[in-house]
Amino acid sequence: MIAALIVACEIGFWVLVLAGLSARYIAGWKRTGAILLVATPVVDILLIAFTVIDLRSGTTAEFMHGLAAIYIGVTVAYGHRMIKWADERFAYRFAGGEKPAPAPKYGKERARREREGWYRHLMAWVVGVVLLMLMIWMVNDPSRTEALKGIPRMWGMILAIDFLISFSYTIWPKEQK
Repeated sequence: MIAALIVACEIGFWVLVLAGLSARYIAGWKRTGAILLVATPVVDILLIAFTVIDLRSGTTAEFMHGLAAIYIGVTVAYGHRMIKWADERFAYRFAGGEKPAPAPKYGKERARREREGWYRHLMAWVVGVVLLMLMIWMVNDPSRTEALKGIPRMWGMILAIDFLISFSYTIWPKEQK
């Protein structure tokens, strides 16, 4: 059940984003578009609420419960940036806005962008781990939350690999050929 909720929340997030941008740029309903875009965090609140309710009702935690915390962390860290990215492209395509600048491919600008991406990943990890710890604390039954305890370590290894890749651009900047 929780897997279906995570998928539904991810779909709901993008439906609200696309509906908000369509209302803003295609229909010309700026206020409605803004309301729909501001409503995207409601999807995250529902996801975490459903996850906690599921765990508190006696369900033994599975990886999917932890995935809900990861999803929330990623949304907190990257959500605004994703919406801004989509907004720029919608404005360009449907409202005569400026063409979005491409991501830097070389030099210090690329290195800065890679570091900023890692800092966002770190923020996502912190938010996700805090949510995982809160879930473990709220359930207060180690036998039912065992699956959640390994997620921060696994995600931490991914974060460490991302660090090495992201900061390698600072040490060895990619030069234009």
